[in-house]
Amino acid sequence: MTMPANLETDAARLREAMVTALASDGVLADPGWRVAVERVPRHRFVPGFYLPADERDGQGLTAWEPVTAELAYGRWLATAYSDTTLITQFDSDEPDWKQPVVRHGGAPTSSSTLPSLVVRMWADADVREGHTVLEIGTGTGYSTALACERLGSTGVTSIEVDPHRLDQAASTLYGCGYTPTLAVADGLYGYWPEAKFDRIVAACSFRAVPPALLAQARPGGKILLPLSGWLYGYARVLLTVNGDGTAEGRLLGSTVSFMSARVHAAPAFGNPAHWAAGLPETGRAARHSPERITAGTEEAFHLRFLAQCAVPDAQMTTVGEVVHLVDVVTGSAATLTPVDGRWEVREGGPVPLWERIERVLSSYDEAGRPGPETFTLQVHDGGQHLRHPQLPGLPLPKP
Repeated sequence: MTMPANLETDAARLREAMVTALASDGVLADPGWRVAVERVPRHRFVPGFYLPADERDGQGLTAWEPVTAELAYGRWLATAYSDTTLITQFDSDEPDWKQPVVRHGGAPTSSSTLPSLVVRMWADADVREGHTVLEIGTGTGYSTALACERLGSTGVTSIEVDPHRLDQAASTLYGCGYTPTLAVADGLYGYWPEAKFDRIVAACSFRAVPPALLAQARPGGKILLPLSGWLYGYARVLLTVNGDGTAEGRLLGSTVSFMSARVHAAPAFGNPAHWAAGLPETGRAARHSPERITAGTEEAFHLRFLAQCAVPDAQMTTVGEVVHLVDVVTGSAATLTPVDGRWEVREGGPVPLWERIERVLSSYDEAGRPGPETFTLQVHDGGQHLRHPQLPGLPLPKP
């Protein structure tokens, strides 16, 4: 299909509408970021993406429908200028956008993050004119283009672990006139050739703060990093880096999740039934319901991250009504089963997984249920600890 002659006119109109909507939501309070969003043609960075079908397939999996200009011009362009995250890759499998097919299930491994969150990340990192910036996770290149508009291309370095993703992003960026430093590199190690940076901003999440990033930030520089783990609890931290290799900063508010850096992705754990078979036949009454960390609420989102700090190697899945916790590192496991209006816990292995989570939940309640902004992350002497004046310290996994 040949693109319609009025593509750029249509795109400009939709982009203007998106800017107006974002501004009314308070996202574009900084005039510099508003100008950037007004100028960057997002549609050029997302020639194809997936959207979930209205109904699941016969196996209960999400059916992901490919969307391109050739398949549905109006839907493609309108969605490109919506405040929506657009999935562009599953399971590290590069799509053929000339002959795309429906995907069934799978784990998203690349996307174009919703514009409001991209702008918020840059703004939360206090990125300003004159700064040099390292972006971890180029993805489609849209967020990179916004940074180039604000700072100029010479101030921007962006790295991406997937060479195919970076190749496509580079072509679009250069085609739009942006010339940042781009490299195929693992975000765990940053990018030494361009260090040191005034700001480091990650578009993927890590289990702990990578030491290389601390070393690549100037004294007084800031690192905005999403944190996650194998329980899929998320938080964001804005660290200020000191000149002695230490750093400190508060968690930021809001319920935001990012794809994990591929080196920090959760390992496969096998069949939950195999883990449950080795547990004691009798259990105890749970002091807290698993719904405290699984509910679709902002508090549960926060609590899941705190729980994850207590059992950093645990994973969780639900089979029927039974909640399973498994730890592939220590071999520990636990199940929570609803029995007569309460939850029964069975635990085994060297780490009492649910007991540790219960301690965190009880301490959290006793402290008055403090929000994310009241927690501080301290990085020093090779350790990383989440601190709160009324709660015991929670260590992050070793980076």
